[in-house]
Order: sequence, then C-alpha cells, then structure tokens
Amino acid sequence: MNRYEEFLRLEENLKALVEACETGRIIIDFNKLDIFDPSIADRLLESPDEVITEFEKAIENIELPEHEKIHVRVRNLPSHRNIRIRNLRAKHINKLVEIEGVVKAASEVRPQIYEAIFQCPECGNQIAVEQKGVTLKTPAACDCGRRGVFKLIDTKKYHIRWLTLEEPYEITSGERPGKINVLLKEDLTTPEMQRKTDPGIQLKVVGILREMQRKVQGKVSTRPDIYFEALFVEPKEEEFEDIQITEEDRKKIEELAKDPNIYDILIDSLAPSIYGWREIKEAILLQLFGGVRHKFEDGTYVRGNIHILITGDPSTAKSVLLSNVVKALPRGRYVSGKGVTGSGLTTTVIKNELLGGWVLEAGALVLANKSILAIDEFDKMSKDDQVAMHEAMSLETISIAKASIVATLPAQTSILAAANPKLGRFDPYRSIVDQVAIPETLLSRFDLKFALRDIPAKEQDEAMVEHITRSRMYPESVKPRIDLQMLRKYITYARKVCEDIKMTEEASEMLKRFYVEMRSAYSSEGGSVPITLRQFEALIRLAEASAKVRLDNYVRKEDAERAIRLMKYSLQQLGYDVESGRFDIDKLESGITASQRSKMRIVLDLIEELETKLGEKSIPIVDVKAAAEERGIVGI
Repeated sequence: MNRYEEFLRLEENLKALVEACETGRIIIDFNKLDIFDPSIADRLLESPDEVITEFEKAIENIELPEHEKIHVRVRNLPSHRNIRIRNLRAKHINKLVEIEGVVKAASEVRPQIYEAIFQCPECGNQIAVEQKGVTLKTPAACDCGRRGVFKLIDTKKYHIRWLTLEEPYEITSGERPGKINVLLKEDLTTPEMQRKTDPGIQLKVVGILREMQRKVQGKVSTRPDIYFEALFVEPKEEEFEDIQITEEDRKKIEELAKDPNIYDILIDSLAPSIYGWREIKEAILLQLFGGVRHKFEDGTYVRGNIHILITGDPSTAKSVLLSNVVKALPRGRYVSGKGVTGSGLTTTVIKNELLGGWVLEAGALVLANKSILAIDEFDKMSKDDQVAMHEAMSLETISIAKASIVATLPAQTSILAAANPKLGRFDPYRSIVDQVAIPETLLSRFDLKFALRDIPAKEQDEAMVEHITRSRMYPESVKPRIDLQMLRKYITYARKVCEDIKMTEEASEMLKRFYVEMRSAYSSEGGSVPITLRQFEALIRLAEASAKVRLDNYVRKEDAERAIRLMKYSLQQLGYDVESGRFDIDKLESGITASQRSKMRIVLDLIEELETKLGEKSIPIVDVKAAAEERGIVGI
C-alpha cells in the first residue's frame, strides 16, 4: 500500500469515497494532505497531472460500491498559489494554482470527444486515439503497416463548459481587469454546477494552467493560447466574503454603531471633499446598506435594493459623488451613459468559437449583482437602452432569449443614476419628465429622486469656496471620519448580521399614518395624488436600511422618521406642483399635474360644447381660446 492509498484510507476520506460513488468526485483538502505527507503536497503543486493519476490508481485498489469514474478535486491551496489572472505567466503552465473572478461569459454544456476508436479496413485492428484539440485526430498508421483513411467506429465523450472569468472590480482598482477562459469538465458541468457558474457569479477556481497550440496559415504558432482547466470551483456565496473582518474590527464596528452620531459620522465619510448635500448623502448611505429582500409563500419577491436618481445643474459634483460612492461596496461599478449600451448594462449573446458558438456575456447590472451600479450621464443613453433596465429595477433579474439561449440572470443591484436637464439648468416650475430624457415608466422605479440646484446665495457660496480652498491648502481637513476600508467593513458587517429585520408596531403605525394622512388631505375626485404604494414600499426599504446602520434587527420610530423626512425632501424638490401649492406624484412620474389634467378636461369639454353649438367638427382655435379665457384658462 503506497502513501496515496494510505491517505485515501483515512476514515474521513474513506467516507468521502463512498459518497463519491454517487457524486462522481472526491475533494481533497490540500491542508490535510500537507499535514499527512508534505512531499506529496509539494509534488501536487508542481506536477498535478502525475499526482492526480496516482490518486486515481489508488482509488481503483479500494473496494467500493459500484460506481463510474471518480474524479479527484483539490481545494484550499496555500495563499502563495492564489494568483491574480493578470499575473499568470509561462512559469505557471501545468502547475496547480488558484484564481478568482466574476463569470463574464458562459457557453452551453456540450459533449467533447476525449478518445476516438478507429478500425483498420485491412486487418480489422482497432486503434484508440486520444483527442485533445478542437479537430478530430486520426491514426498515422496501423500496426500492420497500413496508412491512409481509417474508419471511425466509436467515441468516448464527457461534457464540457467554457467560461470567461474576469477579475473582480475591487481587485483591479481601476486597472484593466485580467481575463481568461476556463474549462469545466465532467462533474463540474452538472445542472447544479451550471446554475452556480452562470454569468455574474463570482468564483474561486483551483486548476491547472494549460497551453493550446494555435495555427497561423496552417503552421503551428510560436505563441500558444492559454486557458485554465478547472479542478475545483467554489462560488463565493456571500457577496462580500472577500472582506475579512477581524475580532478587533467587529468590536470597533459595534462600538461605532452605539454612537448616537453614527449617521453623521458615516455621512461625513461619504465623499467628504464635496460640500453640502447632506440629505442626498444620507439617502445614498441608506442605499449602500439596503433594505431587506422579502420572499412570500407564492415564491414572489419584493426587492430590498434602493434606487436613487439625481438630476440638477452643471458643476454640482454629481459625477464625483457617483465615482466615490461605488468604492464603498465590493463589486460596485461606475459607467457613463455616453459609452454604455443596453446590452452592456444587462446582458448580450456573442459568438465565441472557443467557448462553443453563441455564449452569454454579462453586462454591468449582472456584474454588480448584490452591490451598486452608478450610471452617470443617464439621460445620454438611448431610450431603448434605458428601457432594457425595467426588469432589473423591479424584479432584480435579467432575462434573455436569443440565438437558442434562454436564461435568467441575477441582478440584485442598487442603481444610483445622475442626469442633466435638457436645457442645462433645472426649472422647479416644470416637471422632471419634461426636463430629463428618461421614460416615465423608468422614472417611477426610482425610490428617491433629487435635484441639485446651483442657486446664488452669499452665505452658502462663502461656505462652499471656503471648503474648497481649505481642502487645497490643508488636504487633511476633508479626511473622512472613518476611512474607506472601515466603511466597507462596517457595511459588510451590517448586511451580514441584519438579514432578517422586523418592524416594530410603533414604526409600522407611523409609516401607515403618514401614507394615509397624506392621501386623505388630498382626497377629491380628479385631485392630485401626493403619494402611491410605490413610495410606501420605498419608505419601508429606507426604514430597514436605517435600522441596519445601527446594527438593529428592528425598525424603530427613529428609522420611520428618517425615511419619512427623506421622502418628503424628495417630493418637495420634484413632486411639488407650484401652481396648485400641493404635492403631486404625477408631476414626478408622468409630467402632468392634477391642475394640468383639470384644465385639459375643461378644454376638451369646451370643444365638445362648441361642436354642438356650431354644428361643426372643425372649430377655429381662436374660438377655443376665447371660450377658455372666459373660464379663466389662459396660455393654451
């Protein structure tokens, strides 16, 4: 009995082998192998093919229930074998390493021939030929001496799937992310594994870096392609698990959460170089923490992500704010509406011969799953590209059915968008629909909408320029109250420990009372509608996020008050009908206020009256204007 077999006969591994008869694989923990026999562990890193073959031979010597081939998988490599994709080099070829990345594209699962059986037409001898390339390799000659064409009589196949893995955004820190094609074989292509390796999912992959010869004008190139053959794939189930929180970090976070000024501390840590806009920063802070995703008995979900739209005048630091915010969350992404398409945001189907024809390629919304996507110049996107976001914003999924590929990808992504008014500056007397090139159906999916206005005011202007000059003279004066790394850890910890937030009776009554009283105050047939159920659901999400900031699993009165205050601030800016002096959600979401609808109805009634009175279908516009002015309506 050799050392390979001795290791497999350990009680824990023997039990795993019995289970492997069903699953088709045994997973070897590298740390345990290193403790058992360091020489085998070292050899596994340097010559993985040889060591895996030895383990497979050892498995054959062990009496097990009837089974198919058992594949040997390896996990928990030492940290020095965790290599960034962009740092993979020739020295890593045929070595065992670990990489990490987000699935950018994925092929369908397809059969692959790994051995072809040919028959000699003269002597009937059968010749087995191992297949490694993309084209079928035939025998050069038979043992009887015959050369030429041989008859293919049988093939042995396994299933494969190709992935394109891209380095996560938080690792690249603005650099161009590294990419590599990853080959999954056999038990790594089961339906269960297929779901775990769809585009947008972050993976840890242990495997062997391979080279693939390519031909140029029929000759073998001196520059082969490389790909990564996976031996073990581990989805990163917790979206923030790459952030390590020590016991010291946990104590500091819990101490901060008890501070009565914690909201101010965190707000001051968000883009401190930008002066003012505290209410908007507060709303974005709640967006980073997020609400709770609720699942009902019928299988439907109510999203927990908060979507925010910021519009306003030039030079109000919208772009700087967006680019700063995405750094607060792992996988956060920033894109510009000028350079992004609908497929770049959602997903698309591309043709890739290596990956096996048509494959899915994930867009920014999928790649930022469970994080935040900041979209600058949102109004510069085409209308068709904006409409592509509907499903992601409401259902948190991306569905696609193109080129025989039908798939639904996760997109639990918070959206922070910034847009500019068509005429340069924001006009409070006109609706946002008239001023920003965004469809009404998309506008209604944003929980909060804000306008950043540059209004001359001596005291405000003095304070702003003082802030800017001090930040240039004394950069430490705009230092965040807690650094970015601690902010990321704080948000990560809050999301982990506050997964099931309940609402107290007091907070529930306060939110319900606000909603009912707002609507009751405006109740009249055809009157303005100040708030709808969409805003009520947004209030709940905001209140849940407010509770997370305190690491509290209960939404309390102060959380409800904060949510109501921010909702009122948003409505006051963009949902206030100056003409009637009332809140009107229709001004915010459709661009037509109740007072405008009332005037439109009066004018339509006047036209019908004039048609009856004059007995004509065609009424001169001057007559309509005159009749309208008698009713007190001018300017039509």
